[in-house]
Amino acid sequence: MKLVIITQPTFFVEEDKILTALFEEGMDNLHLYKPGASPMYSERLLSLIPEISYGKITVHDHYYLKNEYGLAGIHIDDSGKELPKDYKGKFSRTCHNINELGPMKKKAEYVFLDNVFGQNARGREELEYAASQGLIDKHVYAFGGVSMDNIREARELGFGGVVVGKDLWSRFDIHNEQDYKNLISHFEKLRKAVS
Repeated sequence: MKLVIITQPTFFVEEDKILTALFEEGMDNLHLYKPGASPMYSERLLSLIPEISYGKITVHDHYYLKNEYGLAGIHIDDSGKELPKDYKGKFSRTCHNINELGPMKKKAEYVFLDNVFGQNARGREELEYAASQGLIDKHVYAFGGVSMDNIREARELGFGGVVVGKDLWSRFDIHNEQDYKNLISHFEKLRKAVS
């Protein structure tokens, strides 16, 4: 099972140090998600991360960064949005509807299915039905409310990966802390849980 880490939606002071430490601990799939932010801030963050990690980063906005920094690929959050014209390379998508999974996963490297857990979660019956129809498989990653408590359930449903955001970032107070050992320790637990 794959583990995807998605960034906080906002930038913060220790972010480059934490991301670098996570890459050193074995993070191999980071989604750079900064909705509405100026591309200048994403460029700055990327410039502070060792180049060796660029091939493990997927961008959700400012797709030109993919080629400029040699990133892994791009991610399209809006299922109605087309790929950028003349784009060549790996891409992933977010599906907001179970019925979109079939067509989307045929084209994308992998897809996120949103609202799997947490607030506004899909019902277990809906997920089990989608799994029984072959819609949930190794190319579909559980997104939304994923935590240590439900990784096993995601595996049982047949998801090929999980996307973790809040469960990881809640271990570090961006306003009051500089020590991010708890966050790194939690990442190690997540890695063990998916392996």
